[in-house]
Amino acid sequence: MNIVTWLPLLIVLSSLLPGLIIFMLREENHRTRTLLNLIGAVVKLLLVGIMIWGVFHEQVFEARWTLAPGLDLVLHADELSVLFVTLSTLLWLVTTVYAIGYLENAPHRSRFFGFFSLCVTATVGLALAGNLFTFVIFYELLTLATYPLVAHKGTPEAVRGARIYLAYTLAGGMLLLVGAVWLRTLAGPLDFAQGGILGNLEGLDPTTLSVIFLLLTVGLGVKAALVPLHGWLPRAMVAPAPVSALLHAVAVVKAGAFGIVRVVYDVYGVEFADSLNLLAPLGVAAAVTIIYGSVRALSQDHLKKRLAYSTVSQVSYIALGTAIVGPIATIGGMVHLVHQGLMKITLFFAAGNYAETLGIHKVSEMNGVGRRMPGTTLAFTIGALGMIGIPPVAGFVSKWYLGLGAVEAGAAAWVMPVLIASSLLNAAYFLPILYRAWFREPPAEWPAPPRFNGRLETHALLLWPPVITAALAMAAGLVAAAPYSPLGWAEIIATREYRE
Repeated sequence: MNIVTWLPLLIVLSSLLPGLIIFMLREENHRTRTLLNLIGAVVKLLLVGIMIWGVFHEQVFEARWTLAPGLDLVLHADELSVLFVTLSTLLWLVTTVYAIGYLENAPHRSRFFGFFSLCVTATVGLALAGNLFTFVIFYELLTLATYPLVAHKGTPEAVRGARIYLAYTLAGGMLLLVGAVWLRTLAGPLDFAQGGILGNLEGLDPTTLSVIFLLLTVGLGVKAALVPLHGWLPRAMVAPAPVSALLHAVAVVKAGAFGIVRVVYDVYGVEFADSLNLLAPLGVAAAVTIIYGSVRALSQDHLKKRLAYSTVSQVSYIALGTAIVGPIATIGGMVHLVHQGLMKITLFFAAGNYAETLGIHKVSEMNGVGRRMPGTTLAFTIGALGMIGIPPVAGFVSKWYLGLGAVEAGAAAWVMPVLIASSLLNAAYFLPILYRAWFREPPAEWPAPPRFNGRLETHALLLWPPVITAALAMAAGLVAAAPYSPLGWAEIIATREYRE
């Protein structure tokens, strides 16, 4: 085995091995646990950097193990997988730093960070999956690894939220498995390929393929929080802030959205899927979810629940870009995979800071918080403005390309109203928060006595992660034209998907 074979495996192992060791550590082994977490995250980032350079220069990285005749476990790097792996790896490092500060002196940290590492391992594994079989394995591992994180607090509310999450995602995983096995019996090995694999096969019944597509997309749509499959997401907000950030920006919802992209582009092929009339229903589901999530967010006073319904809405931009046939819309959907992650993780980091520092959990408690916590609130402001789509934050770039893609595809008549309505609704539920935070008088007392009274507004390990991710969200918009930017990488993906 050489570097071409070893690299995908090493990227997966760089979080798996530290996680397994962390499980065995005693609670008082704080330094060892912190060191293992940070070394694993940094090593993974370095390995992904090598992979980015190689894939950019058309180097093929693949590891393949035959488990049975015609059944291979495959880790493969292409442009799409690199986009998701880079997002996951970068934000894992930042979230690890945040979680170390957030859980300082908390119980069960070895259990938390062990499952935290398994969660990222599963996310990276499904991103690097070279076929549908490998994807399903890591997809189910992700479900099992995140359940203990959602239930981590151990309260009745946390356990109930985790059980609802598990019920939804296991049901979705079952549908995905049935669809994958059924398709495997009809089409043979399902290695992902640019342009898809089914369009080149003869003798497949279009009706059967349509039913299988429904099974796959519904199974994936549970984690992607497509309406009406989204019910688990607001209830999972009982999890600690680092877990919420991971669920919304890096792992679970992105895994579902990424899976939909894989099925459409690299299993069916976007043009073949469109010829079967499969993309129009997907587009409608995405549009309904975008509007529904935004409307529900308007009425939520609990800050994390408002952000949760915002995620329901925002992640469906990825499915919308996938359903609009054309390279420009593809660019918009692919780049939003990254942009939404940067903006949403910033918002959840900030929400965690408010809760941990001042006991603020509700929007109605945020009067004047910008004066007490200006750094956190500035980061929250950048994330919120990006979600609305205000330039130069990254969210503007995503919506711009989705709008242009709709015009290119002749779908502007229904896509543009969705984008405009969504932006107006985003403004309606984010701007009042910003007004409260910056312009209302602070209360005489905060909901809880301030936990940190040093030179900084909160613990340094809590303050710097949202500041860094907000800066990245701003930079992704300001330097969008750079070759290695998320937009530049999304353009490479779109070019190669539509090269014919």
